[in-house]
Amino acid sequence: MKPDSSPPHPAPRRRFLKTIGAGALAAPFAASCASLAPRGAALQPIRGSWISVWWDDRRHVYWNDACLRFTADQWQAAVEDAADIGMEYLVLLAIAKGGRAFYDTPLLPKLEMACPDPIEAMLAAADRRHVKFFISSDWYAEWDAQALSSPDRARKRFQMMEEIARRYSHHPSFHGWYWPNEASLSPYFADAFIAYVNASSREARQLTPKAKTLTAPYGTNRAVCDDRFVLQLERLDVDIVAYQDEVGCLRMTPAQSEQAFAVLRRAHDRVPQRALWADVEVFAWEGPPNRQATPLIPAPWDRVRAQLEAVSPYTDTILIYQYQGLMNRPGTGAFAGHPDSTRLYLDYAGWRSTIRKGRQWGRI
Repeated sequence: MKPDSSPPHPAPRRRFLKTIGAGALAAPFAASCASLAPRGAALQPIRGSWISVWWDDRRHVYWNDACLRFTADQWQAAVEDAADIGMEYLVLLAIAKGGRAFYDTPLLPKLEMACPDPIEAMLAAADRRHVKFFISSDWYAEWDAQALSSPDRARKRFQMMEEIARRYSHHPSFHGWYWPNEASLSPYFADAFIAYVNASSREARQLTPKAKTLTAPYGTNRAVCDDRFVLQLERLDVDIVAYQDEVGCLRMTPAQSEQAFAVLRRAHDRVPQRALWADVEVFAWEGPPNRQATPLIPAPWDRVRAQLEAVSPYTDTILIYQYQGLMNRPGTGAFAGHPDSTRLYLDYAGWRSTIRKGRQWGRI
């Protein structure tokens, strides 16, 4: 996921922009939406995160190997740690990657892991802790020009969805689906992306009628709220749009993120059936940014705090990319990530305890 990408590759969790300076950013906000919405909402805590089993490049190098060694008990502890710090939602990044599946399927060979079924282990823990999971619908194969439009790819995607629903949808924690072929706002959604989301949501309703659906676009720095974008939101058959704040990818500052989410708030207020969530990037880079060969490390707390403060007045729920690897409870039995991840955890935990006192958290 998240580190960044741009057209023609609409998959920021797989491909990245070349380094882009914050000073060169452009955000053509529509004049009718440019002013900030009233700042009445309280500060919001982090209410969820992406989580991954494995990813096939160096961005996840600090936690990939540890997660492959996790036992079922450790996968359950990872979910419990997230719940203990207030995470109500977890979004599974992928159900396969690099030509290997994370569960037993005739479509692909299985990734070698210490735990025979990490998805089952995570959902079992989520059941106990009342955490709601969004489960990815991919990756049968890597993103390419045919990923959205190929009938064969769609059939494989739907077959994997059917398998996932059959194996796991009995869990109370199976809350919804995540459509991981993410779109770029440029500043509008491509028609192929809308068709992909709508076809996936139709399939999801057949398999799991009560499940919610979520996608997480990038290109947020180009947000508009004109009639064309509002019409696209009406056409887009998805319950939740969690826009990436793009601060970790250096496409916006927290102040620019605030302006973008104010614009999106006005657009979503015109289409209230599409919930507006934030996907806040809590990573920095251990080397040149926005490259698949550069490991992700925890961002400085002062920056993360500014990001949370920026989006709180305008968004319904704040997710992050990501707790796993970038935040770890000191002493956890499921440690996976950079050594500084305990510091970010403690900084956030202290801030969270202060904003809880005498305050009502924002919209929901």
